[in-house]
Amino acid sequence: MAGEPSPEHVYVRARSEGERRLSMSALEQASTGFIAGVTIVFGIVALGVARELAAPDFASGVGHLVGALAFGIGLVFVVVGRTELFTENFFDPVAAAVARRRIPAVWQLARLWILVLVLNFVGGAVMAAVFTVEGTLPSRAHHTLALVAEEIAAKGGLGTFTRGIAAGTLLTLLSYLLHAVGSAGSRIVLAYVVGFFLALGPFDHVVVSGLHLLFGIWLGAHVSYADLGRNVVLSGAGNLLGGLLLMTLTHAVQVRSSA
Repeated sequence: MAGEPSPEHVYVRARSEGERRLSMSALEQASTGFIAGVTIVFGIVALGVARELAAPDFASGVGHLVGALAFGIGLVFVVVGRTELFTENFFDPVAAAVARRRIPAVWQLARLWILVLVLNFVGGAVMAAVFTVEGTLPSRAHHTLALVAEEIAAKGGLGTFTRGIAAGTLLTLLSYLLHAVGSAGSRIVLAYVVGFFLALGPFDHVVVSGLHLLFGIWLGAHVSYADLGRNVVLSGAGNLLGGLLLMTLTHAVQVRSSA
């Protein structure tokens, strides 16, 4: 359709953004990861509060739907604020690293992934500590957040891995689509829709699910740090598989085959 960017043009935009991210200092990468962790917690809390408010009057399925609708604002905060969750660094920086074709680019990519992932959790943990204080949230919201954590922990290992694949694919698709639009309004809509679908699944994003479980641990739910570690490993592996193989690699092949 006329006026829409071609896959090649989108890929060039992504590669340019990836160069910027790879070239940032370690402090810049850490700070963007920390802020993303802080802001995504607002989506988690919004999910818990909205689900708690809906649950007394509606069936649990409606409560889940309302919670997913509320969570979308968290991803909007991340995207509009130009901060980065771990999976947002799959498409753009990988495209840049592939274009460089040098070993140092691989190390730069590894540093970016590690710093952002760790600081996502650090920032999220700081904000979660604030919201777990009694009286910070409406009545019974803590109970709902603990329940969500227990639901995540109760899933089987294979299911966690496959939901991780779905989440990695979905978030990497968002990274691609953001380069295909030009307005702030379009970016907000895309981020909100993807955030809603992520929570509706619910699919296991390594940071989002991990922070959900951290809430559960600190709120006294039947969730342990072992559950958190298991989820991080399985969902993180799924995120990598879905984001890199199903989205980044296929788009790279699409561009190269049309060149």
